[in-house]
Formats: sequence, structure tokens, C-alpha cells
Amino acid sequence: MQHIVILTGAGISAESGIKTFRDSNGLWEGHDIMEVASPSGWARNKEKVLDFYNQRRKQLLEVTPNNAHKALVELEEKYKVSIVTQNIDDLHERAGSSRVIHLHGELLKARSTFDDDLVLDWKKDLNLGDFCEHHHQLRPHVVWFGEAVTMFPKAVDVVENADILIIVGTSMQVYPAAALLDYLPNETPVYFIDPKPNITSAKNLTIISKKATTGVVQLVESLLSL
Repeated sequence: MQHIVILTGAGISAESGIKTFRDSNGLWEGHDIMEVASPSGWARNKEKVLDFYNQRRKQLLEVTPNNAHKALVELEEKYKVSIVTQNIDDLHERAGSSRVIHLHGELLKARSTFDDDLVLDWKKDLNLGDFCEHHHQLRPHVVWFGEAVTMFPKAVDVVENADILIIVGTSMQVYPAAALLDYLPNETPVYFIDPKPNITSAKNLTIISKKATTGVVQLVESLLSL
């Protein structure tokens, strides 16, 4: 069974109503990104950081997977499918995908500031005074700027064994995620789905200049007919 690896970013979730990472002015929901997504921002104002992610969490629980998420699930009928996403939402899982690696963490989880391996499912607001079993504050289970991307080695293992690579909704300009292409076997075909494609470095490249809900459905239909 061939192994299809799919790299996804903000573009696939944007069509479900999830706002993309940051606006053109460099702000995220009106915030300087370092205020709400860095260890230093957390140290300065925990309540502000928690409120920011509480708003993101509420928004996530109001949206649903779109046709691109759903189409990727259909590939599992014929292929082994692994998804490596830069997104912190759970839309791939809600659509039904069975193998998802979250490079940058998960919004619907919280973790201990005492023990990084102590991770809890968390769908409600996360507030000051919400402690882990060791009586330490819980924080969002997301990777902030300056923190290690601990899932990267697992993603590398997956990409190294890809027979087909599909890139959806990400420019592949942000590291370390962009470095995953360096681990792709030379003969592996790459499909890049984006309405404004800006990728040139991949070999065996096919560009589909369409939004995710259109391009993914089209490609999936093609791959299932092979």
C-alpha cells in the first residue's frame, strides 16, 4: 500500500472560518505575536496569553471541517495516509483522519508548566489557578516562538517514507516545517495546492493553483481513480 503524506497549514482551516496566523500588518487578532505566543510573553502576562487562547478555543468549537478535510479522509480507503499539520485545531481529526501529527501543538489540550509530558484534554476556558496534579499552572499545549518543535523528528520519519507528498494551505516558508522537504525521497512526486503558489524548490512538482476545498477534492478524486 502506497504511503501518502500530507503537509497542511492555515490555508486549509481558513475555509472553515479559522482566522489565519497573522494579518498583513504582522498582528494576530490585534496582538503583537510575541505578546501571546512566546515564553517571554507568558512570563510577562499569563492572563493575557490565556485569554487569547480562550478566544481561539471558543472559535474552534464553533466551526466544522470543510470539504478539503473530508476529502483527505477518503484517501484512507486506498492508501496509508499520514497528515503532518502546522495547525493547532482538531479539524483533521473531526473529519475522520486517523493519523495526524501536530507540529505546533493542539489548542484543545493543556499541559503542566511543571511536567511537559503531563497533557490534558481541555475544551473550556483555561484560567489562572487551573493547576495540574502537581499544583502548577496549566498552559496552552502549543509551541511558542523560541520553543522546541518536539514532534519534528516524528514528522521527519513520516516524510522520509512518503510515496506521494501533498502540500495544502502552507507556503512552506516557516522553519522547521519547511525543512521537512529536505527529507523527502528524490523520486517522490509532490502536489502543491494553493491559490497563490510560491513553491519552486521541490522536485517532481505538480502545482494546483486552487483553494483547498477545490484543489484537494480534485486531487483526491484523481488519486482514487488510479
